[in-house]
This record gives sequence, structure tokens and C-alpha cells, in this order.
Amino acid sequence: MLDAKTIQLLTQIYGTVPETLAAGLESLLAANSEIQADDDSDDAANEVELWNEQDVVLITYGDQVKSGDQPALKAQNDWLLDQSLDEVISTVHLLPFFPYTSDDGFSVVDYLAIDPDAGTWTDVSNLGDGFSLMFDFVLNHASQKHAWFQAYLAGDPAYADFFIEVDPNVDISGVVRPRSLPLLTEFQTDAGSKHIWTTFSPDQVDLNYANPAVMLAMIEILIEYARRGSRIVRLDAVTYLWKELGTSCVHLPQTHAAVKLLRHVMDMASPGTLILTETNVPHQENISYFGDGDEAHMVYQFSLPPLLLDAIHSGDSSVLRDWLGSLELPSEQTTFFNFTASHDGIGVRPLEGIVPEQRVEKLVQIVRDHGGRVSMRSNTDGTESPYELNIAYIDAVADRTEVPESEHARRFLATQAIMLSIQGMPAIYFHSLVGTPNDQVGVEASGQNRRINRHKYDRDELDAALSEPHSLQRRVFDGYRRLLEVRCQQKAFHPRSSQTVLDLPGDGLLGFIRATAEGEKIAVLANLSDQPREVDPSQVDPSLRYDELAEQRLFADEAIPMRPFQVRWLSAN
Repeated sequence: MLDAKTIQLLTQIYGTVPETLAAGLESLLAANSEIQADDDSDDAANEVELWNEQDVVLITYGDQVKSGDQPALKAQNDWLLDQSLDEVISTVHLLPFFPYTSDDGFSVVDYLAIDPDAGTWTDVSNLGDGFSLMFDFVLNHASQKHAWFQAYLAGDPAYADFFIEVDPNVDISGVVRPRSLPLLTEFQTDAGSKHIWTTFSPDQVDLNYANPAVMLAMIEILIEYARRGSRIVRLDAVTYLWKELGTSCVHLPQTHAAVKLLRHVMDMASPGTLILTETNVPHQENISYFGDGDEAHMVYQFSLPPLLLDAIHSGDSSVLRDWLGSLELPSEQTTFFNFTASHDGIGVRPLEGIVPEQRVEKLVQIVRDHGGRVSMRSNTDGTESPYELNIAYIDAVADRTEVPESEHARRFLATQAIMLSIQGMPAIYFHSLVGTPNDQVGVEASGQNRRINRHKYDRDELDAALSEPHSLQRRVFDGYRRLLEVRCQQKAFHPRSSQTVLDLPGDGLLGFIRATAEGEKIAVLANLSDQPREVDPSQVDPSLRYDELAEQRLFADEAIPMRPFQVRWLSAN
């Protein structure tokens, strides 16, 4: 028998409890060795330590590093271990490593196979020997080459409702669009021409979760990912999961209930597996995926990357300060997933309601001036607006004038030190770790803006880029490793530690206190300006005067000096 919460969630999604879905879930849970026999399953999940101060995630592609004829997953694993990065990185997030037809992996042909260019499940397992793993669950859509869609096109009745057919004459103008592409794509099927819902591209056909068979099939895949070692599962583009004509088709109640169902099923089937939602939308909409602490364990902190850019380029840190001061978590089983860069660009919509429009326009222009691209989306009124800034983060933070590489590295590492120290679990994109600049060749060759931040390395090329001790990439790599070594030793950086933002002047200064329930504290101070600053000593507990990064002790009664782009982590050491 299904427990009361599962029945409640199924009813919220479907209006009733679909018999085939209920029976399938019962079988799945009964077959899983981790299932709890009674309604204490959620309590069992809560007893698992979900995270600690040593948790740092590396975001990377399965074929990010190649070397000769080796499987790419092995080549990358070898490189990570050769650099001893297993000492400072706990988890590797493998972006979709399945066979695919487009979008660098996000158009999945087979959810349970490995792209031959990346390797095999054995290579994934070997990577998991040294790191925890995080998989992408591309649950909104599949490749048009997926066996399910091919069966649909062929008229197989078992797949008749796996995808969403729409009359092309129906008004779909109210549907929120993440791209400037048609929402519907025409396909020729065994039953004639059909228009199918394709939110992201004609090659990415949306799955129909109104069909309980789709929900069951995807839950089977989710459980298999946990069985294959995925400690964290990223729900890609989950915002758009449920479609209902006449609505915006984003954040619908059924979508939230579906995320809660996935969380609840995993709490029973695999306690400790973390659900992370990817919803690149305005901040309040984004954090709604915490639910009441019963939905996502983590949400991406999408407002952080553009807010850091805004602060470092405007010289005004007050907006970032006030936003940090507004953050709250609904429970101890939730936290933020902090990052500054990923395989996607820097979202613009997460600034809505936080940064004035004129400042957003200036940020867009700065990105263009620094060699970046701007991706647009279609609005419901027929206009277009910036959706995403496509640029390597190290180029995004660059000064508008030529500066020494040492200063460029300091500017960049200051943003990373802040990201690493705010409340939550930090995640580092591979190209941020090694300081990869804009890949203009990749953009020109592919015609895709996002390729600017998706360069794939040959091992020899990567080693050569990091071999020059005074190069920008080497400065970034060494500086980043130093930050990670120090961070992992500070219990105050545990995701559950409290965060109190200091009322510092907004002229580039930023400060906050992280503290454990046991009383261990770290004062984080940052100067995001190109001018020296001082922090009033009365703002910081006088016992916190040892700078863990500079290995320097400061006088308790003197102003705390801050060089341009300096970050201090002050402890009672």
C-alpha cells in the first residue's frame, strides 16, 4: 500500500490516484532495498547527514577532458586525481553524459546509456570511487530520436499520449517562452501531420506528464540514477514540466506537486539522495521550489552570479548586501546551491525586482564589450528581451581597461571567495576552476552563443594552459585551490550555519558572519572595489581577527584594512 503522503500528492497532480501509476510505484518501492516499512521513511531521510562544510561540487561535462584513445570520463578522472582535487572537491556533477542529438547533451536519446565518447557505466563508477556523483535528470523533454518518440511517430498505441499534441490554431500566446523559437513543431506521424510541444527546440520534444505512464517511467529512471551512485539529482528545466493551455505553463501547482512526489519517493527509496531544482527565473519564483521544506532539498542561487557582476562593475555593493540579508531557508533539510558559472550563461531574469532596469542594461552592455553574447527570449506581447548573458565568468568580471593579470585574477577570485562562503553548498564550473577565457572559436564554429563557455580540453592542451606559473589561468587555478583548502577546514561554512549580514557601506564593501550552533564563527569581509577600504572594527566581533586566507592576525581595536578585491575570512584561530 502507498503511504498517505504519496496518495495525497498523486491526487494533487491527477485529481485522483491513477491505478497503474500507484501499482507501479508500489512495485518500485517494494523492490528497493532502502524502502522503509512504515510512514517513518521521511524521518529516516532526515537522520542522514545531507551535507557538511567539506561539500564542494565541480560542474563538468563527461567529455570535458580527452586524452588519446582513453574514454573521456577516465581521462578527466585521471586529471582530477593527478591534481589531488579529490582532497578539496567532494562531488562531481556530470552534465548529461547520455547519447544525445543536440544542445550538448540536453537532448537525450537514451536516459540509461552512456555516450560512447564519454565512456561506460564502469567509468562513471570509477569516478564515484573518489568523488560523490551528481547526475542530470533531463525530465522535461527528450530527443526526437528517443525510442519513445520514434514509437509515437510510428503509431504505437503504448506511446500515443507520451507527448503533447496541440492544434496549431489554438492561442498559445500566454505560454511563457524561454527561447525565441516556435513553441510547436510539426512532425509527420503514422496518423498524419501533428504539431508537438517543443519548449526548447524542435529536437527536444516535451514529455506529457498528464499521462501517468510517463511519470512512472521517469521515476523508474530517477531511482536507477540513485542506484548508479547519484547522490544529487538535478531536475533540469523543471519549471515547464506541466502544461495546461490557458495558463503561463510555468510553476503550475501540478509541477510543484510533482517535485514533492519525486522528493518523497526518493526519501523512501534512497534516503539522503538530494533533489536540486534548476529554475532560471526571478528570485521569489525560484525559491518557491523549496515548498514548505518538503520540495527541493536545494535550489540554484540564480541571482548570485549577476548580482556579483553588478557589484564589481557598478562599485555599489548595497544591492548584493540587501539581497543576501533577505535570504531565508524553510527548514534544516534545505539549502542553497551557490554558483557563479555553469554550462549555461548568466541569467538575466533572476535580477527582476532586485536591480533597476537601467543597471541591468549597463550589465548587458558590459558583457558585450567583454566579448560576450546576449541570448534573447520571446515575451507574451511579441517583443524580445535579454534572457541570458553568454560569457566566461572570468571575462565577465574583467576591468573595462587593461590591468595586470594578477589584478584580473584577484577580481575573479574575490567573487569566487564570496560564493564559497555564503550559506549553502558551493558549486564550481570546470572553466572557472581553470580560468578558461571566452571560446570565440567555438561560438563561430557552432553558431551557438552558449559554446562561448563550453570549451572541451585535450589533456595536453589543459596541462599546457596551466604550466606557465604567472599566466592568468595558472593564477586562477592556484588561487582557487587555496580557497578550497581553507574553506573545507572551517566548520562555520557548514550549510546549516547561520548567516548574518553586516551593515557595511555599500561602496564596494560586503560582510557577513557565518556561525555554527556550537559557537564557531567566521567573519567574511570583501572589498569589490578597485580602491582600498577599511571596515569599522566595531562591526566585527573582536575575537575574530585571524585571517585564514592571508594567515595574518589583525589588531582587535584597529580598523580592518581591505585592499582592492580582497576577501578576508576572519576566525578566532
